[in-house]
Amino acid sequence: MVEVPIKMHIQNLARLARQAARPLSLLSNSQRTLALEAMADQLEQRVDDVLAGNRQDLEAIPKDLGTDEYRKLRDRVTVTKDDVLGMAETIRRIGAEPDPIGQETQGWMSVDGLQVSRVRVPIGVIGVISEFGPEVSVESIAMCVRSGNVCILRVGKEWFLTNAAVMTVLREAAENQGVPAGAITFIDRPEKDGALELTRLPKLVNGVIPRGKAGLRKVVMEQSRVPVLGYDGGLCHVYIDREAELPLAQGVVVNSKIQDPLASNSVDTLLVHQGIARQLLPGLLRRLLNEFKVDLVGCPKTISLMGFMEMTGHKGIGTAKEEDWGQKSQSLTLAIKMVVNMDEAIDHISRYGPGHTDTIVTRDYDTAMRFVREVDSSAVLVNASTRLHAGSELGLGSEIGMNTTHLHIRGPVTLQSLTVEKVIGLGTGQLRHPHPVPQEYQDAMMLSAKF
Repeated sequence: MVEVPIKMHIQNLARLARQAARPLSLLSNSQRTLALEAMADQLEQRVDDVLAGNRQDLEAIPKDLGTDEYRKLRDRVTVTKDDVLGMAETIRRIGAEPDPIGQETQGWMSVDGLQVSRVRVPIGVIGVISEFGPEVSVESIAMCVRSGNVCILRVGKEWFLTNAAVMTVLREAAENQGVPAGAITFIDRPEKDGALELTRLPKLVNGVIPRGKAGLRKVVMEQSRVPVLGYDGGLCHVYIDREAELPLAQGVVVNSKIQDPLASNSVDTLLVHQGIARQLLPGLLRRLLNEFKVDLVGCPKTISLMGFMEMTGHKGIGTAKEEDWGQKSQSLTLAIKMVVNMDEAIDHISRYGPGHTDTIVTRDYDTAMRFVREVDSSAVLVNASTRLHAGSELGLGSEIGMNTTHLHIRGPVTLQSLTVEKVIGLGTGQLRHPHPVPQEYQDAMMLSAKF
C-alpha cells in the first residue's frame, strides 16, 4: 500500500480537526468536565496499555550509544505506573479549574442603548509541537479540552509509541462522553516535516505552541505561518542593586540558576551594581563554582575580581564574549557583568530584550518601581527568583507554555490565554447614522399597509 505523503496526511488530519472545532465549542462546562473525568479514569484503568507502548520506545533506543549516554536516555524515556497515575491527577486538576468559556470580561451600554459585552470564546484549533514526554502531552490535551479548543498534537520520536498509547486512551474516553471526533488529534507519523507542515496551515490551524528546546522554538518562530501562542524565548536577568540585602541576593541568584538550570526561566545573566560587588560576588561566585559547578563568564571587572580568587586556589572564570550576553543558556552557565548604576543595567536588559523574566533585588521601593516600569519583559519581579514565573507559582493555574512575545498575551499561557474575546451587542433596532433611507420615507413605509 502506497503511503500518503506527509504533507497531504497533515492537511487531512487538520481538516478533520477543523470540523470538530464548532461542535466542541458548543459543549457545556459540565460536558467538558465529565469528559476530562472520564479521560482520567480511563488512564488509570489502562495503565498497562501505556506501559506497553513505553516498552517499545525503550526497545527502540539505539544500542550503539555509549554506556552512560544509553543509561541516561533510558532513564529519561522510562515511564512508570506512578507517572501514569500522576498524569490522571493532572487531568483532574485541570478539570477542576474555573471554566474560562463564556466569561464576560466587560459590559456597558452604548449611547444609543445597545447592550455591549466582551465574552471569552475558544481560539479554535491549537497545534502543539512537543519534544517532551507524555506528561506534557496529557497536560496540553487536557487544557485544550477544558478551554473548548481542538488540539492537534505532534510529538518527538523518543516517546512516540508511549504518546500514541496515551492519546488512544484519552481520545476514546473523550469521544464516549460526547467530545466530537477530531477534537483530540494525534499526528501518527514521526517525520520531522510533519511539525513544520502543521505551522503552514493558517486556514485550518488558529495557533501553534512549541513545547521543546531552543532549536524547536527558533524554527517554529521563524517559519510558522500560523500565530505562535507560546514562544518562551528571551533572556532572564537578575539585577542586584546597591541597596540589596546580601543574604537575600545570594538566595535569589542561587535559586534562579540552580533550582532547574534547564528551564526557560532560569537566569542567564547576573548584573551587579559595582557599589555592592566586592561584598557580594566573592562569596556568591565561590558557591556557584565549587558547590554547584556552574560555568561562569564575566566582564573585565568581574574577571579582575576573580583573579584574586584564583590566587586563593579557587576555580577561575572565563572571559565573556559579546555573544554570551545574548545567549539563552538553559544550562549550568551564567554570565556576570558589573554595572555602574541601574541605568546601565536597564540599558543592558533593553539591548538584549525583550526579555523572558527579569528580577531586581533591592530594599529601595522607588528603585524597584522604576525597574518594573522601564524593563520590557514578559514578567518583572522584585526580590524574587526568576523561577517563580510560572502559572502554578503565580496563582494563575495550569499553563500550556510561556509566551514572551507581545501578542496575544505575555507570560504563562493559561486556560484564559487559550481564549479570545468576542464582542456581543443586544439591540432594539439601533442603526448607524446617517441612515441611507430618509427618515420621512422610512416613517411612510412604517405607516403604509403595503409593508
